[in-house]
Amino acid sequence: MQDKGYAGKIYGNGLDARIAYPLGGLGAGMIALEGTGALSHFSLRHKPDLRHKPMTFSAITVRGDNAVAKVLEGPIPARAIYDLRDGPHGGAAGGQNGRNYGLPRMAESAFAARFPFAEVRMSHPSLPVNVVLTGWSPFVPGNADDSSLPAAALEYRFHNVTDRPVELVYSFHARNVMACGEGEASASRIDGGFALVQDGTPGRPWTEGRFCAATDHPGAVTDTAWFRGDYWFDTLTMLWRNIEGAAADRLPQGSGKGGKGASLYVPLSLQPGESVTVRLRLSWFVPASGQRHGEFADAADPGYYKPWYASAFADGETLDRYWRSEYDRLRSKTAAFSDCLHSSGLPGDIVEAVSANLPILKSPTMLRQYDGRVWAWEGCFDEEGSCYGTCTHVWNYAQALAHLFPGLEREIRRTEFTEGQDEAGHQSFRVPLPIAPSAHAEQAAADGQLGGIMKLYREWRIGGDTDWMLALWPKAKASLQYAIRTWDPRRTGVLEEPHHNTYDIELWGPNGMSASLYLGALKAAASMAEAAGESAEEYETLYAKGRLYAESALFNGEYFEQQVRWKGLNAELPQVGHKANNVDYSEEAYEIFLREGPKYQYGAGCLADGVIGCWLAAVCGLGDILDPAKVASHLLSVYRYNFKPDMSEHVNPQRPGFALGQEGGLLICTWPRGGEPTLPLQYSNEVWPGLEYQVASHLIYLGYEEEGLSIVRACRARYDGRVRNPFSEYECGEWYGRSLSSYALLWAYGGIRYDAVDRTLYVRRAAAERDFSNFISTASGYGTAGVKGGRPFVSCAAGDIAVDRVEWY
Repeated sequence: MQDKGYAGKIYGNGLDARIAYPLGGLGAGMIALEGTGALSHFSLRHKPDLRHKPMTFSAITVRGDNAVAKVLEGPIPARAIYDLRDGPHGGAAGGQNGRNYGLPRMAESAFAARFPFAEVRMSHPSLPVNVVLTGWSPFVPGNADDSSLPAAALEYRFHNVTDRPVELVYSFHARNVMACGEGEASASRIDGGFALVQDGTPGRPWTEGRFCAATDHPGAVTDTAWFRGDYWFDTLTMLWRNIEGAAADRLPQGSGKGGKGASLYVPLSLQPGESVTVRLRLSWFVPASGQRHGEFADAADPGYYKPWYASAFADGETLDRYWRSEYDRLRSKTAAFSDCLHSSGLPGDIVEAVSANLPILKSPTMLRQYDGRVWAWEGCFDEEGSCYGTCTHVWNYAQALAHLFPGLEREIRRTEFTEGQDEAGHQSFRVPLPIAPSAHAEQAAADGQLGGIMKLYREWRIGGDTDWMLALWPKAKASLQYAIRTWDPRRTGVLEEPHHNTYDIELWGPNGMSASLYLGALKAAASMAEAAGESAEEYETLYAKGRLYAESALFNGEYFEQQVRWKGLNAELPQVGHKANNVDYSEEAYEIFLREGPKYQYGAGCLADGVIGCWLAAVCGLGDILDPAKVASHLLSVYRYNFKPDMSEHVNPQRPGFALGQEGGLLICTWPRGGEPTLPLQYSNEVWPGLEYQVASHLIYLGYEEEGLSIVRACRARYDGRVRNPFSEYECGEWYGRSLSSYALLWAYGGIRYDAVDRTLYVRRAAAERDFSNFISTASGYGTAGVKGGRPFVSCAAGDIAVDRVEWY
């Protein structure tokens, strides 16, 4: 993978059945590298297309007396043979017609990943070489543009394991991955490779696309005229004959009127014990889309999403030239980041949990539009995104982007407070695409809106740009005033009125989850008000009242709970037939309401998210907002009551696929003291990785390392490659944004935080008890920070992290 080697988990034969590792740029689409070395999940047209697996593969042909040809992929996973999802000519029911599954391939393969590099080791007893495939795409913290290229690299290293010279031919073959059945599809030669092109059609510019595959290896030969017979199996039959024919030095060089696909052949000579690497550059360019989502304030046609890279490059040829000329620089910078991230002294479980979720940033979950701003789904379904609009209450949990690419995260805040917010302070928790003012047709989400105020504070402290914060402060102030008058009209310091949240329902009455988010927002607002030269008295007064209320009235001696309240409020009470968002009341449900109150509350339950505001405040740099002892008690109660090492006896009538059977996981809510509602909190019986990491990192931060690591290990055990993809911790869709909460594990272990406003390195005092090093990324650079011999240190690997003072806390 890199010269420094790999020290992470290896997924061998039998474990690689569910691996799909995203290669691509931030918001630029992806190709997935499977555990066998196959390519799949071609999502190149600005939306998930997870079932798109065009026939695209590499092969090796050995010349000489013992001529042999193999597809450079490991054994076909059993699940792929009988994959009931759609495929060419009926998929499994059609005998997998159109796949390359029937071609000879490597006998063994093993997969490893060290973000953003992935490695597949392959071998076959009849071959004189072993093969190592390294897949990667540029990822340079702080440089969003280089990290947003629609590009991927496949590097095949061949090592001669014999005592004699070996003559080989490496080849790469791709059906036209851009062909969409409309307009003209063609294949043409480019320098060192080929381009597969789909022309746009009138009125449908999003059909246009270009895919390039090229190498700088000398002697490469390109064939752009695949056999054009399309009856039964003609094309693949003739293609394999060409691959085998390479053993006799018959390299096809067709350049006719091809459009079905193209091939690239590279002759190789290896001396005994010698190794050689063929670097294959892939890139794609789709300048338009048919993507438009959400409700817009302006009735005028908002147009369609256009990708950032179409503003940075004139066309696919220009992009390919840039990728070629900058390849070595981008690889060096990407490897430097990867080495730094993985060289920290943190426990392997923590590094794996962080590294395995960073591929979310390269998945179709994220889009980066023409002006460079990021917009995201919650996750990915097979052929569409899951829940549009950079949902504020889901992305509250994600911590990676804010530290690795602070400029992109700042633009998300700008979107929330401008296009996403009206003059009254109402914030749409989903903004339209292309990014434009929202119609504000739905209710606000209290957790997302309050979290955004804390995150504005976070971006200010990470970036150090006070003027930027002050420009958004009036919007943040309006957002908080909306929250106060809508959900806390009696100014109690807690949210009493029903308020929408990430559980897709309204919580009625004060509760630990919302109270902690409110307290964090008030504390952040007080600090920003002071920076603006304004009085913070209103926020400080509400904060003091709310903290007292939460600690005295919501804490039951073990954990923070909910006081379900529906009488005496401003809100209209539910009625039979009443439907609001995901909550409706049938006659039977209304009878329950008359006895117990509104549906989907948690009351005396122990909620994993019960002090999420305290976690978010801590990771944002706001410090403690509730009594740390009570917070610790709550988290330990969550661990005691909600963590299940074995789910076999757990009753879950909700969505069981996230964790079941003998798997372990952290339940969202339990009722250890009784009092579970007849219709309890929606999703309460489920397991979400994003919440698991939120709780685990908070426990570790407070000193309960083994408890936190137990949760992390249980989560990663579910994503071991057998049943689930280790690099897609899903919730409502693959590559789910909430799982980026795992990045907080880096902060949790040492409690290290850099404040660019004060140029101060903050170190948690308990961390001084041991030496450690930790990856740290800031707006100005990244490197490692930690404690050695009781003394804090910062060592930069790129850029600069200016530290004027160190403060223990």
